[in-house]
Amino acid sequence: MMDQESREIIISLKKRISELISLYQKSKSEKESLIHEKLELMEQLETLTREKEELEHHYNTLKLAKTLAANSEDSHYAKLKINRIVREIDKCIALLNR
Repeated sequence: MMDQESREIIISLKKRISELISLYQKSKSEKESLIHEKLELMEQLETLTREKEELEHHYNTLKLAKTLAANSEDSHYAKLKINRIVREIDKCIALLNR
């Protein structure tokens, strides 16, 4: 038979094992929650990045329209800007054709 000291050791070990299991389950739950939160934040970041790009495009379009509507002194600047945009488009088309 086991003596009293052995029983106390076994009871203490069972208690510690229970505590460890509880801590593990809590950590696992927190990890899953953090993974879910990370995914949500990544989706928000992607959405905000797309919105930012759309706004920048809209801003550049408005800036170009304003330049084109400006007086004749600015027409040279507008032509240069249009030429630069056309070159960028040509580069994009060339990359797509590869």
